[in-house]
Amino acid sequence: MDFINQIINGLSTGSMYALVAVGYTMVYGIGKMINFAHGEIIMASAYFALISMHAGMPPFIALLISVILTACLGILTEKIAYKPLRGKGSLEVLITAIGVSYLLQNIFYMIFTSSGKTFPEIMPKGTLTFGGLSVTYITLITLAVTAVCTILLLLFINKTKMGKAMRAVSEDQGAAALMGINVSTTISTAFAIGSGLGAIAGVIYGCKFSLINPYIGAMLGIKAFIAAVLGGIGSIQGAMIGGLMIGVAESLTISYISSDFADAVVFGILIIILLVKPAGLFGNNVREKV
Repeated sequence: MDFINQIINGLSTGSMYALVAVGYTMVYGIGKMINFAHGEIIMASAYFALISMHAGMPPFIALLISVILTACLGILTEKIAYKPLRGKGSLEVLITAIGVSYLLQNIFYMIFTSSGKTFPEIMPKGTLTFGGLSVTYITLITLAVTAVCTILLLLFINKTKMGKAMRAVSEDQGAAALMGINVSTTISTAFAIGSGLGAIAGVIYGCKFSLINPYIGAMLGIKAFIAAVLGGIGSIQGAMIGGLMIGVAESLTISYISSDFADAVVFGILIIILLVKPAGLFGNNVREKV
C-alpha cells in the first residue's frame, strides 16, 4: 500500500508540474519560443495570492486575483520582451528569456527580500483513509483542480474560435495571418492562458510547502520544462502526462532511494528521452529546410 500511496503523492506533485508545463508547451506550440521566465511568473503568482489574502480577500477571490494578475504579467512580458524579437534567431529569444527571469527574481527580491514568507493555510487539513490507502485533502483537491483545468483547456482549444485560431497559428503563422487571424493577439492569449494556469500551480505550491520566496520558480520551472519536453513540447496532453510522470518518478525516488537523488533522476529522465525520442512521447519530428 505504501507504493500506491507514493504514486498518489507523485500524481499530486506532478499535477503542479503539469499546469506549469502547459504554459511552456502552449507558448512554444503557438509562438515557437521557449519562455524560460515562466517559472518566475509562477513565483509572482504565489506572491499575488499572498498579498491578496493579507489584504483580507477570501482564498477563492485571492486565487482569482492571482490568476488575472499573472495572466496580465504574462501578456506584458510577451509584449515588452518577446514581441520585438519575432522573426529573430532562437539565441536572441533565449538570452532575453534568461534576462526576464533574473529581472523578475530581483524585483521580488527587492520588494520581499530573500527570506521565505509563510503561505496561509487555505486548504483543509486531514487525511482520507481507504483501506490501507491514506490520501490528504490537498492531494485530492490538487488532482481534481488539475483534471478540471485540463478538460476546460482542451474544450477551449478544440471548440472555441480562439482555440481554432491558436491551432491555425501553431501550424503556420503566415497562412493564418492571410486567413484574417490576428497572430499577435493569438500569441498574447497563449501567454495569458499559460500564465493563468501557472498561477493555479503557484497557489498549490504555496499550500503544499507553506513557504514561498523569490527563487521558488527556478527549479519548479526547470522541472515543468522537463515535463513538457518529456511529453512532447507543443502537445498539451503530452505536457500533462509528462508532468504526472515526473512527479511520480520524483516521489518514488524520495521514498525508496533518497531525496538527494530526486533532482538527478528527473534530469536523468530528460537525458534519456532526448537520446531515445528527442521529440518527446507525444511529439512529432518535423523536418525543416535550411
